Formats: sequence, C-alpha cells, structure tokens
Amino acid sequence: MTKDKSIFIKNIYYMLSYAFTTLKESVYDNIQKEPFDNIHNLFAAILSKGIGLQLKQGLYREYINRIENLPVVRGKIDMPGTIQNRLEHRMIVTCDYDELSENNLLNQILKSTVFLLLHQKDVDEKYKAELKKEMLYFSEVDVIELSQVHWSDIRFQRNNRNYQLLLAICQLLIEGSLLTTESGEYRLASFVDEQRMSRLYEKFILEYYAQEFGQRVKGFSSRALQIPWQLDDGYDVLLPAMQTDITLIYGNQTLIIDAKYYERTLQSNFDVQTIHSGNMYQIFTYVKNKEVQLAGTGHKVSGMLLYAKTDEDLVPDNVYQMSGNQISVKTLDLNQEFPKIAEQLNRIVEEHFGVTI
Repeated sequence: MTKDKSIFIKNIYYMLSYAFTTLKESVYDNIQKEPFDNIHNLFAAILSKGIGLQLKQGLYREYINRIENLPVVRGKIDMPGTIQNRLEHRMIVTCDYDELSENNLLNQILKSTVFLLLHQKDVDEKYKAELKKEMLYFSEVDVIELSQVHWSDIRFQRNNRNYQLLLAICQLLIEGSLLTTESGEYRLASFVDEQRMSRLYEKFILEYYAQEFGQRVKGFSSRALQIPWQLDDGYDVLLPAMQTDITLIYGNQTLIIDAKYYERTLQSNFDVQTIHSGNMYQIFTYVKNKEVQLAGTGHKVSGMLLYAKTDEDLVPDNVYQMSGNQISVKTLDLNQEFPKIAEQLNRIVEEHFGVTI
C-alpha cells in the first residue's frame, strides 16, 4: 500500500489549505464539504474553483514580443525583414512590437494541466463539465509540453500572485503524477511521489504552527531558519547550509523540527529496525550548533524528528537526552480526521512550551 492511500484525501486538502492560505477564502468553502475518493478529483475541484475566481478578475496578461508583416507600422520597423519585402515587391512592413496577451506561460500551464485532467477516467463528470466551460475563455492560449516547464524560473509579482496556488497545484499534479506512455502521450498515474508530498508535509506543519500559534500567542514564532555553523576559525568553504524545516521559538526555548515523510519510517539492518541514522545525525547537529550560537543567553534548545505515520507495526515515540539536549522522535498520524491531526500538533507545543490554544 502506497503512503498516499493511507492519508485521507480530504487531509491533503487541509494540508494545502495551510501551505497556501488562499484556499481558506470563501470561494473554496464548499470543497471542505465534498467527499473525495481520489487525488485527481480533489485537484480538479480546486482548479475549477480557482480558475473560475480568476476569470471573474480577468486572466493575467503580459507583454509578448512579436515580429510580423503588417500593412501599417506598429512598434519598431524591422529593417532586414522590410528590405526583404521590398525586394519581393510586397507592400508590407516587418514590425517588431510588444502585445499584451493572455497567451503567456502561466495561462498555458493552467490550460495544459486542465486538458490532462479532462482525459482522466477517475475525474467526475461534474468537475470535467466545469473545467470545459472555463476553458472556453482560454481559446487564445496555447497548450504546451508540461514536462519542459522550468518551475523554479517562474516568478510571481503583484499582478499575478493570485496564480501562485493554482500553479502550485499544477506542479504537484504534474511532477508527482506525470508518466509518459510509449506513444508519447501523457497520462496521470497515482499520486505517489514521495518527494513532492514531503515538501507539502513540511510546509503544512510550518504554516500550521505559524497560523494557529504564531497569530494567537504573543512572542511565538514558527519559521524555517538557517543555523550558522559554529566554527573555531570561521572557515566554512564547501560546508552545506543548515536549513531547518521548522523552528519554533517561544520565551527562552527553541524546538527544531525535522519533518520526515517516508514510505518506511525505520531502517533495517540484519532484521534490526532503527531510526534512520542520517536523520538523527542531522537533527543532533542542528541542535548543538544552535545551542552554541545561543550560549550564555539562558536559552534551551531541543530537537524533534516528526515522521508521517506509515503502516509499519513499530511506531517511533521516543525521547532521548543527548549531551544536555532533548532529542525526540514522534509520529504524526495523517490517517484520521483533521481535528485529531491538529490535536497531535497542538500537544507537541503544549509539552515543549506549556502553551495551549
């Protein structure tokens, strides 16, 4: 059984809601009430609502450079093309101009992703019908090769920031589920990409604490902080950055959480199961370097590995005292109603900081 099958589909919606607060807007309210039996229906529902909202506001347009032959001058005259036209006795001018167009990368990604969903057998007809209606407004937008999209190059600014959630859904869907058939066509497979779900899992926990505690408890913060190496001589060439998933700070206490989303929580060696050694080394290194950074301030630093629960029989729930610091290993069970997940996350803060909401 793959991990995504052991997570309620609706909980992926809640995880997305915290990771992308736009999902908490009223236009998405009825999605919370709908039952979903597969991830494609969930994403189709979110995209249909989000695209509908965007259509009311107007599709994003940006200037696209064009060079074409015209009977009148528009923009700048392209001399080589115009001279060639004269030589061929054509009474037209080659023009180089910028045109405000809906046929840009953001809209192309949306249209291309929707077309993939429309070809999926497990997407309900009601979602397909909504998406087909919306695609009528994308008639001037091209369909593109989604496997060639460089997601990291996409930049959002004031005029297109409403697309951030929609493009994130597209990216999760495409990078997590896209397969190429022998005929060169695309189809969507089961959403089983561990790396993509791992990123969502991390961002969900970070934003849950930021929104539920950071906005309610004065002085509480939840951020993904970098920890500087505590070096004797300052020489840090080739040392990797220590980037935490979640750093919770309240009063004189810091809790560094490494969120881990694996198909298997434990490693096995000669039938002996243990916590992944690399995970433990990493969190211990984070904690000790942070402790040295805060030396003399009376600050207490702890660490936690927070695994997403799998179907393994052995579920880690351990607390270790290591060289003066507490390092714990906990498991978050995503296979239950969301209020129960929130209780687990709240309990972590209550136990470490004595804070309740």
